Amino acid sequence: MGEFYIGVAGWAYKDWEDIVYPKSLKKTQHPVEYLARYFDLIEINTSFYGYIKPDVGREWCRKAGAVNSKFQFTAKLNKAFTHSPIAVVESTSATTIRFDPEDERMAKEGYDAIASEGRLGALLMQFPISFKNTEENRGHLEKLIRMFGQYPLAVEVRHLSWSDDSILQYFASQGVAFCNIDQPLLGRAIRPSGHVTSSIGYVRLHGRRYDQWFDPKKPSDRYDYLYKPHELEGWQAKIESIAKKTDKVYVAANNHFEGKAPANALELKSMIARKKVRAPESLIRKYPDLQEFTEPDSPATDLFPSQNRQPS
Repeated sequence: MGEFYIGVAGWAYKDWEDIVYPKSLKKTQHPVEYLARYFDLIEINTSFYGYIKPDVGREWCRKAGAVNSKFQFTAKLNKAFTHSPIAVVESTSATTIRFDPEDERMAKEGYDAIASEGRLGALLMQFPISFKNTEENRGHLEKLIRMFGQYPLAVEVRHLSWSDDSILQYFASQGVAFCNIDQPLLGRAIRPSGHVTSSIGYVRLHGRRYDQWFDPKKPSDRYDYLYKPHELEGWQAKIESIAKKTDKVYVAANNHFEGKAPANALELKSMIARKKVRAPESLIRKYPDLQEFTEPDSPATDLFPSQNRQPS
């Protein structure tokens, strides 16, 4: 059975204040260090929108590692490689994606910094639903796999055309993880799966806001979804099956609005561990159903034994 790394996508959300984070957190602790008390994984969002500064990336690693020796980051590949620069009005394809050698250099500097600390679990290539399985797009994907092949890779594709045995065989031949996702099943959206194509497994939970997915009133509406326990049970079975065939399985909850991702990630962590896990008191107050899966933890509680601590 592979190791489980369950956590959240991103950490810089203002609507998490006084729900996930204490009001005083910014004055006392970095959010990464705080989240590492409860989770073994954070998927870095900022690397999609910009580039990780090496010194900053190393500092994240040291802060997280100081409280959780098991902790891992995964990082999104910058959107220059996976999205049209005007993706809101133009479909993404090999012909509309534009990047240059400077993009590659800056992206790799950040990933290398985290990898040098032993904390880079995977680099995630995330494509939009408009990126379909065509010969041209397969060529672009192959180019990226060669370009970033020094890192453990996972690929998220959202269009149903990628659900093809030949694609899975190609990923397996390259040692690239197929990212299994939960998303609203609208149109030609790819369906939930439990595919294994490398020594790592990857699962992302986006929520099921069918009414807001393609045309949200505000960006956060897409991810304003709280999974019910019976919905997570289906993913628990898939994740445990993936773990039987891999060394590590990364699970990132992306339904982030008002702390729903941490709440569901802790529920899933509890289901897989088959015991209650620690959770911030403020999160349990917001989502009382968490009481079935968690025990309240005050910020002063030392969750990890001293022998797991590393100097920051």
